[in-house]
Amino acid sequence: MIRVGVIMGGVSSEYEVSMKTGREMLKALDPAKYIGIPVPITTRKELLEGVKGLDFALLALHGAYGEDGTVQGTLETLGIPYSGSGVLSSSLCMDKSLAKTVIRSHGIPTPDWLCWDSMKEYEPQAVERLGYPVMVKPNSGGSSIGMTKVNHPQELPGAVEKAFACAEEGPVLIERYITGQEITCSILGGEMLPVIGIQSLGADWFDYSAKYEQGGAEERIIQLPDALDERVRTAALTCYRALKCAVYARVDMLLKDGIPYVLEVNTLPGMTATSLLPQSAQAAGISFSSLLDKIITGSLQERGGAGLEPEPLQGKSADSPDNDLPQYAEAGGVRR
Repeated sequence: MIRVGVIMGGVSSEYEVSMKTGREMLKALDPAKYIGIPVPITTRKELLEGVKGLDFALLALHGAYGEDGTVQGTLETLGIPYSGSGVLSSSLCMDKSLAKTVIRSHGIPTPDWLCWDSMKEYEPQAVERLGYPVMVKPNSGGSSIGMTKVNHPQELPGAVEKAFACAEEGPVLIERYITGQEITCSILGGEMLPVIGIQSLGADWFDYSAKYEQGGAEERIIQLPDALDERVRTAALTCYRALKCAVYARVDMLLKDGIPYVLEVNTLPGMTATSLLPQSAQAAGISFSSLLDKIITGSLQERGGAGLEPEPLQGKSADSPDNDLPQYAEAGGVRR
């Protein structure tokens, strides 16, 4: 039996989302294979005490000190294998501006953007050149916390101040808003799972309420036309490999005029039974319990596993060469 500690809570603004993820992971772990041990943390120091005696750390954390590579680095120092992507990938994907730079360097479309480190860099003229509407959000973090759609210049100061207040002393991203079909692409073991289309109900974008409140959004498996499906698949897998992701991840996109624009890559996406990645896995015939099993065995394979013998995941790892994936250039987008 493998002693699996589910690390949840954390120090970020996504604490409650993380706790929900952790509780559902614990319920779904196969009791025939794993001893699930809850490890809730509210400070960084609590992690060191909570992981003693564990064989494996299943990360249910979101946001700072969870997705940014910090916890991953601590666990590597302690010699405890953990779920998902490594330190470099976690850090890259947590920094939205840096991730977008890497994504665009591989020929994958992503909306134009600005990144400000403080209000001293506030420049409304630069946003005018970007073009309204724009999305203003913390450069790190998720769950749409601190995020605002800005339609007019007079709304910009308040939105930027709100984002900085939620950014936990980090930069703020101002991103050109694109109207289109929102989709999410889940990847498990280097293979794409079925694509989910997202339609916010009652809001014009996928905000916190749409994500977490009952009836806030419609999420369903969609079948894309063959040519578009290939472009989406190429974009998702290229991002996964370029950002050095491992085991599993979720790539969020917008489709406009047949072009998939990548918004961000999540290395620790929500993992309740009704979250997007588990929904996609369910459509592929993988139950939530089996999904967690695949994540654990794939992660043990990725990091050694200290004598444990995982079953290998099928598909390419993040280190596989990506030159077999065709690349395509984005029309009209130079980073500002």
